[in-house]
Amino acid sequence: MISEKVFGKLKILAESAKYDVSCASSGTSRSNMPGGIGSAAAWGICHSFAEDGRCISLLKIMMSNHCIYDCAYCINRRSNDLPRTTFTPEELTGLTIGFYRRNFIEGLFLSSGVIRNRDYTMEQMIRAVKDLRVIHRFNGYVHLKVIPGASSALILEAGQWADRLSVNMEIPSENNLKLLAPEKNFESILKPIHTITDHILQNKEERRKSNHAPRFSPAGQSTQLIIGATNDNDRTILDLAGKLYQKRNLKRVYYSGFIPVNAYDNRLPALASPPLQREHRLYQADWLLRFYGFSVDELVSEKEPDLDLSLDPKTVYALRNPWLYPVDINKADYATLLRVPGIGQKSARMIVAARSHSRLNSAHLKKIGVAMKRARYFITCYEIGPSMSVQDLKPEKVRQLILHGPKATEGVQLRLEF
Repeated sequence: MISEKVFGKLKILAESAKYDVSCASSGTSRSNMPGGIGSAAAWGICHSFAEDGRCISLLKIMMSNHCIYDCAYCINRRSNDLPRTTFTPEELTGLTIGFYRRNFIEGLFLSSGVIRNRDYTMEQMIRAVKDLRVIHRFNGYVHLKVIPGASSALILEAGQWADRLSVNMEIPSENNLKLLAPEKNFESILKPIHTITDHILQNKEERRKSNHAPRFSPAGQSTQLIIGATNDNDRTILDLAGKLYQKRNLKRVYYSGFIPVNAYDNRLPALASPPLQREHRLYQADWLLRFYGFSVDELVSEKEPDLDLSLDPKTVYALRNPWLYPVDINKADYATLLRVPGIGQKSARMIVAARSHSRLNSAHLKKIGVAMKRARYFITCYEIGPSMSVQDLKPEKVRQLILHGPKATEGVQLRLEF
């Protein structure tokens, strides 16, 4: 049974942890020990998805919501008057194991405010995770937030016990970070990111030589950026994300729409609600950077530094570059197919496989899963000719057709050529 004292802490610290979105649980596996248990949903628990599609339940909790920092955008800033509490490592491990044995969770997502100082906080978090692994023989997934400015030795130890490490960058540009969090700086955030990357690469080499070498953060590392708390445009945000993927091999960059929890601070914008549509477009653009071969400059530019909120980034790219279309579905290579709006990775692979047996038409594409509402203006195939393509209809007309349907434009004759 959870004691009344621990239950009270759970209510406070689960609520304090809800603003952190960097909690994916993909990319790792641990051999199970006797007595392993499944998962279910419960209060204070978040859900992530493994690479094999499984939904994994994580206890999402903070070690403490005490914090020495006074960041303008954070609910746990030291100047806020709110209930404060801190788990001991023993309380946290007991809570985690109790939930695990009751089939509530499969893993733990642990973050914390900074108590006393950065190294002390990191030591307490590591102790809790180490006790889970060593004393309780817990082999579930653990995502551990690294405190910026913590020593390299502590980061190395953290990676030995956690599946994934993450360091939140929070604000995309250093000038705005200094404005909203003057006690922080980019150097203290980037240094642990570099340290984690170096240790991950070194560990991969060690494991190539010996399968018995201890693992270091096998699910990699991630970070989180707050969107809308500053005047940083999407180009700045995506440029930073692109560099982190290319140079630091991050698994994920998470984008969190700014929630105005401290409306009294005049350094923050007055938003009626979080910019969720912008957050969604950034995730789509991020996907294109990681899996579709797009560059940042192809999605945003100095002239147009922000993503279009009305259409997805791939469709906007196609409308800006109509001379690249239409694409012949029966001839284009895989990389070219990926740049067609409405065609995803799975659909592109199926198209390449299916056309080796017969010429494809629109009925085949629908069965494959192509979103023909968008794709039809950027392709030709067995029955769809170039007369209804973006070049013939012009980009602005195609934009209106995608957004509002055929009745939205006058004098546009859509037809199929047989």
